Amino acid sequence: MRAVTISGDEIRQFSGIRNTEIDVVFGGPPCQDFSLMEKRTLDDPRNTLMSHFVRLVLELKPKYFVIENVKGLTLGEYKFFLEEVIDQFDKNGYQVQQPYQVLNAVNYGVPQHRERLFLIGCQKGFKLPNYPIGNNSENLITVKDAIGDLPEVENYPELLERDWINVANDYGKPSKYTQKLRNLEPLDNDYSYKREQDRTILTSSLRTKHTEKSRERFNATSPGQTESVSHFYRLNPGGICNTLRAGTPSSKGAYTSPRPIHPFTPRCITVREAARLHSYPDWFRFHVTKWHGFRQVGNLVPPLLAKAVAQEIIHVLNLRPLQPKGKLFKLEERNLLEVNMSFAAKKYQVDRHTIAPRSRINFNK
Repeated sequence: MRAVTISGDEIRQFSGIRNTEIDVVFGGPPCQDFSLMEKRTLDDPRNTLMSHFVRLVLELKPKYFVIENVKGLTLGEYKFFLEEVIDQFDKNGYQVQQPYQVLNAVNYGVPQHRERLFLIGCQKGFKLPNYPIGNNSENLITVKDAIGDLPEVENYPELLERDWINVANDYGKPSKYTQKLRNLEPLDNDYSYKREQDRTILTSSLRTKHTEKSRERFNATSPGQTESVSHFYRLNPGGICNTLRAGTPSSKGAYTSPRPIHPFTPRCITVREAARLHSYPDWFRFHVTKWHGFRQVGNLVPPLLAKAVAQEIIHVLNLRPLQPKGKLFKLEERNLLEVNMSFAAKKYQVDRHTIAPRSRINFNK
């Protein structure tokens, strides 16, 4: 397969924005193999996505940019990499708000402990945005707040074979948090198209088949504790979720990351429950395969955290965004949620192992 490199000019042409001035570019380029880093790392082939992101920002020339990445970049020897990125921007007419910040999603209305590095920058001459100030711990959203109203998937045998089911009126009473995720109440400062959905359909909820031994171990694990064999964390209904991870890359075995145990039922949580704990609205659907669905969630910036950062950009731009009047009912064809890696790789002419293949570990022994 040929390597695919896109330029800023191509992005402008393909997207139709042409010569329109760009306000902001957001990105979360992955960085791999930090333990092998040396002082000069921006040109290291293992970290080409970060170097390409820097290149594209400089080619697109937006007023502002935001980079999201792992907290590990701020620690020890890895700081050299981060400093090189900041230096590249400085030499090319951009400035970064410093000190850069590690933001925890739990402080922005997300019921999950999730720390991520954020760099916010702008062209020299523009006003630098601040990093968003989070709420204090007195207003935490709990696990129960996030998933307590969802129907119990074990009541639906069909979910062993597919990821959706008509649940009619089986939802419980929503919390203030889930009223917004279920599209029952409007989200504050919502500038997106209004989505309409069939609220009787529960999606992204393919069940996991557990053995009785696994269930016994899960049942014996107290909320807030880790099960000794699988090392799965059992969610505490009155607490917050541990960090939801995407899993390891191919160089580390391509294993599925441990999935939390449901706080009330002896099973792993579903992709929909993980999405709720990530602040994703119910209209948003993920890949029908659990491995890909959880990987999508684990790789994503929680929407409420992303929104808090975006609000700071809106503030310095001195704009008053308006919500579009149109509605989006049909998002895309459902079969796109079933695309496998070989089909996607062929369509986009990339190596089929761009996303690492799955390796299974049997925790059901």
